[in-house]
Amino acid sequence: MSASSRPLADRERAELADLLDQLGPEAPTCCAGWTTAHLAAHLVVRESRPDALIGYGFESVGLAAPLSAWSHRLEDELRQSTPYDGIVARFRAGPPAWSPMALPGGRALNTSEFAIHHEDVRRAQPDAVPRDLPREAQDQLWSAVAFFGRRAGRRPGGLVLRRSDAAGVEKRYGAGRTTVEGEPMELLLWASGRKAVARVTVTG
Repeated sequence: MSASSRPLADRERAELADLLDQLGPEAPTCCAGWTTAHLAAHLVVRESRPDALIGYGFESVGLAAPLSAWSHRLEDELRQSTPYDGIVARFRAGPPAWSPMALPGGRALNTSEFAIHHEDVRRAQPDAVPRDLPREAQDQLWSAVAFFGRRAGRRPGGLVLRRSDAAGVEKRYGAGRTTVEGEPMELLLWASGRKAVARVTVTG
């Protein structure tokens, strides 16, 4: 199977693993307080510890809870017990066969997870620029924008997320007094809280 024909989640996994290997454990990321070592541990725990998933779920909707603290404790324990290159190797290999993330639905969830975290690492480095992603990849990421857009769209006055690479394609939440325009990857970063690094135009 050629690289371009592989599922987007698999391509993002491989490219992110390569970048983590290249940068080492102390490189910055766009996740506050996290180095590449923290991010690599998060990715492995997410796929190998089902008891961490509920905590991540709370965080994804903006809630703090003891369960999310447990998830991060598991990440800390992994970083302390396993060399960085071993953690990255585990991420590159994918989830254990018994993991919920190995089920068919896991790949859909991984597409946005890996794309966002790939950019968390890329854009924290000096002179980072957006990738020139093919249209089919941008289309898949556009499908993921809806999940994060619902949360971002709770802002007073509502929100419109509009594609800059496809005329007339947008997602509207509420009255839509604020419009954010950009390519799907950029909208995904903006809607998931990476506003400082997202290349978008905001009006209203």
